[in-house]
Amino acid sequence: MTRHARAHTRSPLLAGLLTLVLILACVGGAVAALRPWERDAATPPDAAPTTPARSTSPTPTPSPTPDPDAEMTIVAAGDVLPHLPVIASATRGGRVDFGPLLAPMAPWVEGADLALCHLEVPVAPPGSRPSGYPVFASPVEIAQGLADNGWDGCSTASNHSVDKGFAGVAATLDALDAAGLGHVGTARTEQEAARPQLYRLERAGQEVTVAHIAATYGTNGMPVDADKPWSVTRIDVPAMVAQAKQARADGADVVVASVHCCTEYQTPPTAEQEQVAQQLADSGEIDLYIGHHAHVPQPIVHLDGGPDGSGMWVAYGLGNFLSNQDGDCCTPKTDSGVLLTAHLSSPGAFAADGREAGPVRVTGVEWTPITVDRLGGHVVHALTDVVDGAGTLSARDAEQRTGRVTEAVGTAAPLRRTPGEPTGPAPEVVGRPNG
Repeated sequence: MTRHARAHTRSPLLAGLLTLVLILACVGGAVAALRPWERDAATPPDAAPTTPARSTSPTPTPSPTPDPDAEMTIVAAGDVLPHLPVIASATRGGRVDFGPLLAPMAPWVEGADLALCHLEVPVAPPGSRPSGYPVFASPVEIAQGLADNGWDGCSTASNHSVDKGFAGVAATLDALDAAGLGHVGTARTEQEAARPQLYRLERAGQEVTVAHIAATYGTNGMPVDADKPWSVTRIDVPAMVAQAKQARADGADVVVASVHCCTEYQTPPTAEQEQVAQQLADSGEIDLYIGHHAHVPQPIVHLDGGPDGSGMWVAYGLGNFLSNQDGDCCTPKTDSGVLLTAHLSSPGAFAADGREAGPVRVTGVEWTPITVDRLGGHVVHALTDVVDGAGTLSARDAEQRTGRVTEAVGTAAPLRRTPGEPTGPAPEVVGRPNG
């Protein structure tokens, strides 16, 4: 028997319910399409938005920036030796003023962060008159003249330190104090003799302290008061090293030694000069050696040793700065000298690893030839400024003098042709205890 399927028919109520469900489903889908932010998290990938997702990688932390390095220069010059003709050139209408003689050097001296001169002769004690060779005494105005030219301090240990006895030593240091200049190498008291001259410089957020020590080979046979043997510091390498060590222990970052020695009018350094310099370098306590006394330029060299074993720069002799010497009295080499520029650097602090600033080190030196126009009123010039001549100096004179200085200095350090600019305010001159 063949079964026939029965045809199904919907009732009117069921049909209405199905229609309502269909309508609600369509509306819900449309609403969901219009509100994508409410989609279920299980939405298939092919239904995901086409806009790329934003990266969730963390932003790297910027590296801390170290403090800037502190950069500075020390400028030094040769013998300040006011012979009587020099004093006459500085005198107008009964008034003594060394300013016009030194004026051309002002940009070079003022362009340094610290400027150290060498006053070879004492100031005339009160009630006495200036005098010249062989027993010197300078007018008191020399101190203010140096200060006005931009110098910050002077070494005073020389073979002429006691030309006017202890009274001359005291008058010299009194005059330098009155002019605001530092000094070292002679002393009014034993306490003063034991201390170096300190200079404090604020640079790049750091306080850098420079200690200056000085000594001489002798006093030309002039007696030093028996009860004041400390009034003139003599060359004694162990004592100088001990003073430098103490200065560092007391906070000095740099130690500069001025050494007055050994043979006049000779360009090559003597065996004694070389020995003293190398012993100071070997100590590791001296950063820079500045030599005087020869009255002629001598070599500049870089010796092994020095702080951290990084070496020590030595200028064996800077010749004359201000004098009445030239070929008419001595040797033509005495008419010129050297202006030494030493470059110092101290790495800045680095807060991230707690590294402190420093140490301060001499990173190099330069030199500039200078000369005195003796016949033109004893005016001092940087020879790089007067290549075409000046005053009574011809271009030929400038060329010859530059050549002599260049030959003497050697090739270890480069020539500096133009003055610099200080990298911060003037240094603080720390007074030595005098009592």
